[in-house]
Parts: sequence; structure tokens; C-alpha cells
Amino acid sequence: MHEAGDVVLGGLFEIHFFSVFPDLSFSSEPQEPTCHSFDVLGFRQAQAMVFAIDEINRNPDLLPDVTLGYSLYDNCVKLGIGFRAALSLASGREEHFILEDNCVGTPPVIGIVGDSSSTRSIAISTVLGLYRVPMVSYFATCSCLSDRQKFPSFFRTIPSDAFQVQAMIQILRHFGWTWMGLLVSDDDYGLHAASSFQSHLSESGGGCLAYLEVLPWGNDQAELRRIVDVMRKSTARVVIVFAHESHMINLMEEVVRQNVTDLQWMASEAWVAATVLQTPKLMPYIGGTLGIAIRRGEIPGFRDFLLQIQPDLKHNNSYGNSMVNLFWEYTFLCRFAPPHAGWVEAGGSLCTGQEDLELVKNEFLDISNLRPEYNVYKAVYALAKALDDMLKCEPGRGPFSGNSCGTLQRLEPWQLVYYLEKVNFTTPFGDQVSFDENGDATPIYDVMNWLRLPDGRVRIQNVGQVKGSVKGEELTLDEDKIFWNTESKEPTRSVCSETCPPGTRMARKKGQPVCCSDCIPCSEGEISEKNDSLECTNCPEDFWSSPQRDHCVRKKTEFLSYQEPLGICLTTTSLLGTLICVVVLGIFVYYHSTPIVRANNSELSFQLLLSLKLCFLCSLLFIGRPRLWTCQLRHAAFGISFVLCVSCILVKTMVVLAVFKASKPGGGDSLKMFGAVQQRGTVMVLTSIQAAICTAWIVCASPAPHKNTQYHKDKIVYECAVGSTVGFAVLLGYIGLLAILSFMLAFLARNLPDSFNEAKLITFSMLIFCAVWVAFVPAYVNSPGKYADAVEVFAILASSFGLLLALFGPKCYIILLRPERNTKKAIMGRGIQ
Repeated sequence: MHEAGDVVLGGLFEIHFFSVFPDLSFSSEPQEPTCHSFDVLGFRQAQAMVFAIDEINRNPDLLPDVTLGYSLYDNCVKLGIGFRAALSLASGREEHFILEDNCVGTPPVIGIVGDSSSTRSIAISTVLGLYRVPMVSYFATCSCLSDRQKFPSFFRTIPSDAFQVQAMIQILRHFGWTWMGLLVSDDDYGLHAASSFQSHLSESGGGCLAYLEVLPWGNDQAELRRIVDVMRKSTARVVIVFAHESHMINLMEEVVRQNVTDLQWMASEAWVAATVLQTPKLMPYIGGTLGIAIRRGEIPGFRDFLLQIQPDLKHNNSYGNSMVNLFWEYTFLCRFAPPHAGWVEAGGSLCTGQEDLELVKNEFLDISNLRPEYNVYKAVYALAKALDDMLKCEPGRGPFSGNSCGTLQRLEPWQLVYYLEKVNFTTPFGDQVSFDENGDATPIYDVMNWLRLPDGRVRIQNVGQVKGSVKGEELTLDEDKIFWNTESKEPTRSVCSETCPPGTRMARKKGQPVCCSDCIPCSEGEISEKNDSLECTNCPEDFWSSPQRDHCVRKKTEFLSYQEPLGICLTTTSLLGTLICVVVLGIFVYYHSTPIVRANNSELSFQLLLSLKLCFLCSLLFIGRPRLWTCQLRHAAFGISFVLCVSCILVKTMVVLAVFKASKPGGGDSLKMFGAVQQRGTVMVLTSIQAAICTAWIVCASPAPHKNTQYHKDKIVYECAVGSTVGFAVLLGYIGLLAILSFMLAFLARNLPDSFNEAKLITFSMLIFCAVWVAFVPAYVNSPGKYADAVEVFAILASSFGLLLALFGPKCYIILLRPERNTKKAIMGRGIQ
């Protein structure tokens, strides 16, 4: 399609889906390639450029003295055809592009709107960039085209794939889809999109790919069968496709053949609005598709313009009208020139040119969803605005060498590139058009959803928007409007592994992508509070993991308590022993004048009862929550009380031996040497030694409360750390030394002739005492936590009861139950037997 003008804009559009190349060998005559499968929407995009130029020519405020012309070519979705067309436009090979004899004049075209494909745009812009011929694409999205070193004159009114990929990842993250397949076309558009998608997906940590497949050009059935088989067997329920309509047509045929359903498709902007796929046959498979679409716009008056299109009946195959005539033949299923004789007789109809477009029911006149057309419209206006700004330059104040301005007569393409970089205007729809330093447009996409209607038809609805901003991509979705092609009418789940709940951590499966993991329960003492935690964290020292391992709870505390049965039992026993001591003391006080009390050194007996009472009471210091003063006092009170007790027993034994010795001829002095003062002094000295040991122990390495977590990881055992094992050993050793000495002396005096020989009782009591404390050592060492305290309390009580019963039991028996034996004669062995 061509229209002459003062300056001409070139255009490259997809008017046909497929093409067939002739034999290009040198032996054959050169022939033109044949294009087929007419694309109505591609033709409408070309008409959008024609409409924009017509609107500019009628606008007195924009290029008032310049008439724009156009020259539009069909690329047939082929690189070779599109590249050839672009070179024809730029070089002016057609006859109406003729410069003056001195090569001065307007270039054949001042800029090209196109191409729609990234691959073709890369090839064309690489050559045009050498001459700085501006090229403004309306549909090429490859991020590689943002490289200003390689493509210095390339601009586009559609966002780069770099942003489209980020927008896709935003949607995936929003719905929690972390396991997906990726299909791309075998060209620069698809391969660069795949590379960018993998890179951004890895950086964002938003998921991973189950498979990546490259769609073949053409109908390669074997390869398509293999790809669809991979999709069918994969656990990934989300499939992302960066490809063109032609790829999707062949792919969906195989999807239908293998009956692959329950997939959530995500479409790139290249095919999200493809009407050729919106058929009742495909809807069970592809309905509910979510996709990224370029910004929808409105072009006032465009529909009326389309209705004015008329074929050229006089020049049917002329240079300027072949595209319109092809459209007319496709729309009305007629031919202007019969392809062969008898074609009409066979049922074919001839085009009259009087057919009414208003009666046609197809997408051509549906301008409610103008997207590529809107980008074409903006691209034409960007070139026109740049040219207008250049022509408004005031001589002597221009931006070029010597403050010169560009002129229409000596227009250089690079001069227009300079003004394109500074273009900034607002469309009637309210969108601002400008280019950044890479020639990219302001990023904004619509999120589209394929709504399946009850009658099987499809309506593509806008359900959200992704807009670029300083903060990143801003996604807004109206989820209530989204149609999900599932039985539940809810978003599908697409994860390699289910979410690991709190209390577990993710462990990557060997040989699988990072999204595929097992959920490993956290170990004891560790927790994870969030889903999909990579690591479990340790609880603080005083805390432990809950049974679900999802939060920390304060550790249970353990100590020998007054409230627990064991503590109550030991406390009761201690108080009972103390009460018995008080009762025995009362008996001895009441019967202090009787022979049996007097004969056994009543003063030492009273001291012994007092020390035993202290032994019983000191056991209470081992019960209850350990505190500093109880830890310091418990062993000191225990040690001093028992030394006082054993010292009294030792002195009593020595008194027995002294009395026996004094009863022999010449032995009277021995009793004088060990009188009451010496007895009291001996007890005091022996006890003072233990007091000194305890004082040194407390000063040098004081026992203190200690939180022990070694016995139970989930409990804190409160105990008293001895501070110094040596101090504790010396304390016990001193008690043991006195006990053994008492035992030995009592054993030697056991056969003395008195009827009531207390040495026998002392021997028996010391035997009990030593046995208890010998058994105590291994039991104490092997008892954890509070049970160590219980063992020590038991040893104190057992040894105290042993001494109390062994020493005072027989005496109380005689005083209370056998008073007839409580006489001097009986005690001396000359009374009642």
C-alpha cells in the first residue's frame, strides 16, 4: 500500500501468516515468494498507520506545510521478506523514489514503523542503524533491542520483554505458582525471553522451571508430539508461552490430539489476543488463559475510517492497492480476477466492490480492544512529532554543528533520531508517549483473561494492570473477574513440593530443582515459625521447642519442691525426726535424775539430741528452689551439724573408756584428765575445725544456684553447684574420719563388763551411720537433678534416725517401759537381769 507525499514513512506489517519461497537457484528465473493465510488483524494494524497519517495531514497544527505519504509492505512473517522490504524502503529502489541529479532531496523514507517481530527488527535495525535511519517498532519486545550500541536508531512503543518477564513473575508470585513450564519460539524473541525469564526467576526466588522447550517453526509433528508429551507427564500445571500465533496454532492442534487439559496457560503479548485461537474447539483446553497484553487504547474515528475502505476495481493488481483487494477477497470470499477458466461455473463468486463491510461479522470492525493498532498509532505520531519539532527549529539556534537546524531539503536520518529521543506528547486517550535513553517506551501492561462464555465463544477481558514505577512493578488484579478453567473455579495449584508448614524446614531433593524439596521436621530445641523455612532456628537458652516445633516455650523447671509427693514425704520425715528428738529430750529432761540418764553423761546426751535435731532440720535446706543463701547454708549446716553429732558420740565413747580405766587400780587420774571441761572443749574444737572448713569453702569457691540443662534438654534443673569438689570432699571426709574413729573406739569398748554398756550402742549406731554414707556416694553421683538432693536428704535422715534410735531407743525403752531396770544396781549388773 502506497501513498505519495512530501516525506514518506515506511511500514512493515504481518498481512499473511505463512509464505512459500520459490526455487532461488541461479539456474532458475527470479520469482517472488508466495504469501497465504490472510491476517485480518495485521491488515487492520496497517490501516491504523494509514489512518494516523491521514489524521496528521488533516491537522493544521502538526506539520502544517508538509504532506506525509506512506509505503507499507507485508513481511509474511518471514525474515527474508521483511528484510528485503525494509531495504527497499530505505534504499528507494522503487521507481517513485528518485533523488535529484546532485543526490540532494528527501530520503526515500524518513523512518520505518515496524517490524512486529524481534528477530526481524534485530536484523533490519542492525543495517538501518549504520545509517541512523529511525525505526519505531510497535510489537518487537526483545530486551536485546535496548542495547544502544548495537541499535542506535531503534525505538519502540511497546515495553521491553525485560518488563514483560517481570510482570509475568509478579503474577506467578501472586498466585503462589512456583512450578511451571516454559515454551518459547525458536527466534530472538523467544530465546531472549527464555534467558531473561530464567535470570529474573532465579534472582527473585519465585520458583523454578519444570521444563523449557523451544517450539519449532512449521508443523514439525514429531517435535510437537514430544513437547506436548513432556507437558502431559509433568506435574507443573502452569505453562508460560513466549511465541507467535503461528506457533500456537500448531501446538494447540497437538494438545487437542493428546487431550491435555487442566493446564493454566500464561500468554505473552504476542498471542494473548489471537482470535484464531479463540474457537469453541480449543476452549476446553485453553480457556481461562491469563496473559500480558500491551496497553489498550482508543483511536477516535478509526471505525468510520475502516468502513470507508474500498477496493480499486480499475487497477486490481496495481502497485498501490493489492493489499486492500486481498482483504476484500478474504472478507467476502470472492475473487476480482478468476484464478482459472470455469471458476465461476464451479460455484466461485466474483467481487463487485459494492459489498458492505457493516454486514461482516468478524474482528476487523471490533475496535474495543485496540492494542497493536494503538502502538502503531503512537509510533506514527512519534515520528511526525519529531519531524515537526525539527522543522520548527529556529536558524542559528539549532542543536547541530554551528547551531544549525535540519531542513526538509537536506534531511539526514540521524537528525530525526535526535528529535525522536526527545519526543514527549500525550495521546487523545491520555497516555504519555516518550522514550528513555534506550529507546524504550514507558512500561505498562494490561492483564488479560480468556473468559469462556456459555455458548462456547470467548471474550477477552481486562482483569488487571502491571505498571512500571520507581519502586518496581506494581500489580493490580480484580480476582473476582478472573475465569478459571477448573472444576472448582479456583486458581490451580502448581508447586513441585507442597508448602512446608511451620515446624519443618525445606531440604532440596537430590538432582531436582530448588523448588522440589522434602519437609524435614525440626530437631528438638529448634523451631521454624514460617512456611517454607530454609533453616530451623535454635530456641533461647531458657526455652524449648513446642511439640509442633513452631514456637518456643519456656522450659519446665525441676527441683525438689515442697509441693511434690517426694518433697512432702521428706519434709514430713524431717519434721517427724525433729519432733522425736524434742520428745526424747523432754523425756531425758524429765528423768534427768534417774540413774540411766546420769550414768550416760547427761550433758553430752543433751548436746547429741540438739545436734540430731539440727541434722533433721538441715535437710529442709535441700528442699525448695535453690537460692544463693540456701546453697551456701545447706552444706555448711549439714557438715557442722553432723560433726557436732559425731563429736559428741566420739567424746561419749572416750568417756566410757576413761570410766572403765578409772575403775581399775591406779586409773583414777584418767577420769580427772577427761572431765566435763575437757569433754566440752573437745566437742567445740572438733566442731570448730568443720566450721573452718565450711568457711574456707564458701569464701574460696562458694556453692551457688545453677541451671543445669545437661540432664534434660527440655527442662531446666535448678541445683546447687558445689563450687569446689575438693571442699565438699574434705567436708564429707572429715565427718567420715570422726565417724570411723568413733566406731573403732566403740568397737574396742563393746565388751566392757557393765550391764548397760553404751559402747555397744555406739558401735551399732556408727555401723549404721557409715553404711548409709558409704552407700550415699555412688547413689549421689549417679542421681540426676533433684534426685541427687533427694538422695542426700535421705542419707541425712537415715543416718540421723539410725543414731537417734540406736543411741536413745533402748534408754527410752527402759525409762518408759522397764523402770525397774532404771536403777544403779541394774546398770552396774547387780540388779535385775
